[in-house]
Amino acid sequence: MTMPDSKPRLALVEDHQDLQEELMFFLEARGYPVWAASSAESFWRQLHANPVDIVLVDLGLPGEDGFSMLDYLRELKRYGVIVVTARGSQQDRLRGLNLGADLYLVKPVNFAQLARDIDALWQRLREDPAVPARPQGAAVAPWTLDEVESSLVWPSGAMLKLTRQEYALLEILNRHPGEVYAKSMLHDLLFGHEEDADTHRVDVILSRLRQKATQKKLRLPVRTVFGRGVALVTDARD
Repeated sequence: MTMPDSKPRLALVEDHQDLQEELMFFLEARGYPVWAASSAESFWRQLHANPVDIVLVDLGLPGEDGFSMLDYLRELKRYGVIVVTARGSQQDRLRGLNLGADLYLVKPVNFAQLARDIDALWQRLREDPAVPARPQGAAVAPWTLDEVESSLVWPSGAMLKLTRQEYALLEILNRHPGEVYAKSMLHDLLFGHEEDADTHRVDVILSRLRQKATQKKLRLPVRTVFGRGVALVTDARD
């Protein structure tokens, strides 16, 4: 990672030439060190010689698509990732977030807002940088998410079936167990950035999860911290 007072190094993976050039011009004018690739293959070739902090990824790429890129970038655990795509369906959004995207933005994007999103993500990365291995002593949640069964699994073996939105919310919280996520951040990760984010949508998902857990006599491992946000609990009692 670069020094705290510097701009993040960016890579833009976008095959639409006009949009690529417009974004490059804007980002460079804003002071971001940035380079571009028109395909995943070109990105991987350039990455070794041109280190980056945040990758902006289109999904509809020729050859290897953006979802495949997200999957591999998640394994590397070194980069912030922002999806910038024309694919705005809820299914695509949840798939992108489940594959590790930090933000999912739907075209057309407001360039000024994109710069604010990049800076906000960079701030979060500096405060809690991604590393290849979990730091010693870091919190580990005893609960697990079963992607195949779309379920939350308790240490006792009990399972709670989840909807796509419920799974996506818990997957985000599970990235850093014990860390408090502001509801506005959860809203942006789940639904995309909006000027007037309706965090009640996050409350609805949480309420639904709690009701389902209560019906099965299970304690939902999610804690609401008044005035701050929501965290995944790291101590097992069930």
